[in-house]
Amino acid sequence: MTPSKSLRAVSGLDNHLPRLAESTLIFIDFQNTYTQGVMALEGADKALAAAARLLAAARAAGTRVIHVMHDGGAGSPYDIRAEIGAICAEVAPAKGEPVVVKQVPNSFHGTDLEKTLRELNAGKELVLAGFMTHMCVAFTAQGAFNLGYRPTIVAEATATRSLAAPDGSVVSAATLKTSALTTISDLFGVVTPSVNDLTSK
Repeated sequence: MTPSKSLRAVSGLDNHLPRLAESTLIFIDFQNTYTQGVMALEGADKALAAAARLLAAARAAGTRVIHVMHDGGAGSPYDIRAEIGAICAEVAPAKGEPVVVKQVPNSFHGTDLEKTLRELNAGKELVLAGFMTHMCVAFTAQGAFNLGYRPTIVAEATATRSLAAPDGSVVSAATLKTSALTTISDLFGVVTPSVNDLTSK
């Protein structure tokens, strides 16, 4: 079966990878929420390891870095006042790196993210990674695209979980991740498989 042309291709949008030093790295919801308990994700450890490599390379390149975390309120798995909702130690913010708090999947909605990007004199190139692929990563990529940014998502530095489909069947985490990344790459952004794809540029 021959795949259809992507909406990016039809719209004349290119798929070049940005230079890490000329981009802004946005880490989305790398919280303990997703490494333990009811919301633990399949492949979270591997994604975190990839994210740590990406973060180290970004810092070495002088890349602007912004951390986003989801606040679901006290007592929830997303309680940022508790250890469960804290950013994972492997990718914890360094001094001076902004932290943006959100309450919906799109990291731009009702937050200071766009203001923070302006204050950092960020250009249009954004590199995204985080949890969950099909939810906050995908909706933040869409939000970035809608605001005129050019997001690139690093696939191996994302993860998600298996879910029940409307027909009662199970959609595996791998299938859901692939579907989400395919949706993003159809229009909203560029998807690259590996951290090395960016760090080797």
